[in-house]
Amino acid sequence: MKFYRVRYKQGKHKRSTVFEAAHKAEALKKFRDKSLGVPVEVKEVSEPFSMKFERFKSRFTNPIQNRRVKDEPYIAFLDQLSTMLDAGMPINTCLAESITDTHDPMIRSIFTEVLRDIESGLSLSRAVVNYQRQLGTLSLSMFELGEQTGTLSTAIAKLSSIMQQIFDNRQKLKKATRYPLFILIAMSIAFTVVITFVVPQFQSFFEQSGMELPFPTKLLLWTEHAIRIYGPYIIGGAIVLSVSFSFAYRRNPMLRLKTDQYFLKIFIVGKVTYYAMIGRFIYLFNVLTEAGIPMIDALEIAMGVVENNYIKQELQKIPTAIEDGRSLAQGFAESGQFEGMVMQMIKAGESSGSLGTMLGKVNRVYNTRYDYIVDNVATMIEPILIAAIAGFVLVLALGIFLPMWSMVDLAG
Repeated sequence: MKFYRVRYKQGKHKRSTVFEAAHKAEALKKFRDKSLGVPVEVKEVSEPFSMKFERFKSRFTNPIQNRRVKDEPYIAFLDQLSTMLDAGMPINTCLAESITDTHDPMIRSIFTEVLRDIESGLSLSRAVVNYQRQLGTLSLSMFELGEQTGTLSTAIAKLSSIMQQIFDNRQKLKKATRYPLFILIAMSIAFTVVITFVVPQFQSFFEQSGMELPFPTKLLLWTEHAIRIYGPYIIGGAIVLSVSFSFAYRRNPMLRLKTDQYFLKIFIVGKVTYYAMIGRFIYLFNVLTEAGIPMIDALEIAMGVVENNYIKQELQKIPTAIEDGRSLAQGFAESGQFEGMVMQMIKAGESSGSLGTMLGKVNRVYNTRYDYIVDNVATMIEPILIAAIAGFVLVLALGIFLPMWSMVDLAG
């Protein structure tokens, strides 16, 4: 967009104002709509600082942010909306009541705009198109499906059910990793406190002895020196590196792909991510095909909820295979993301006409594996945590007591 300064006369006074427009004619039209006075000159200018400041401020004050809405309040909003629609109430009344009852400012603002568009003559699916980033492709597809089939309340209820399962899996993973994270944080704090406050008390004592210090003691003294002298630089460097990597990850598709591929190889984390993404994909694909969405569209929408870019890239081979005339089972095989047992189930379901039943069974297989790993995360990580604690205590004990024992031997 361009900016135009319009100079005009208002009575005996000369004034000016700036409009954002595509061309001079549009700027002049906006000026005349406001009935400010008689235009004298229309000139293209750079964006005024006041407009830049207002746009910058709106990023923080505008409730509609450039991110996804929160799952929990959105699910509650969808549940209420589907229940009211199922009772036969008009869509605008249902939206107005649901907007009033939600406490999330972003959801309230989005659907207030949606309600305004619906009352001006647009359909629900057309009204939410501008909020694809906030609501997701899945929401838009389910709204459109419900309107096309005349079962909007059922489609919204299914959308709520899908999002609830995804949300529950995320919460289950957070709950499972809470204990290991707490242990790691506690160990980090304890290590920092010991290195910072305990080790320096022995440093002068060891230096005055004039004896050759053992390696564990040298390691402790070196670590204390590094934290004390270079601690702020280490923290600052870590922050800069983290921010730089996050920026590069968002902007560089190849880095994003390689990082996500490596992420799948990490102990426990890789399997949890794989089972969560694949299970989510299978579940959503099954629900969408049973709801009547064409297979290619259902695959594209289902891939939209897969957050790992490497898995998403490999799953893209499935719709490509179908478009080239091959079967769904062949597409699943070419993706390389499914084992033989799953392939046989997909092939059997496709040939017998019971694909939905088989996809449901495949989804249960991945959900069972996901639940098993998540439920046993603490048990799997416990040996690593115990080894880390033992190593920390051993280095600390040897670093402090070995020189003391050597001094006792010398004195003896």
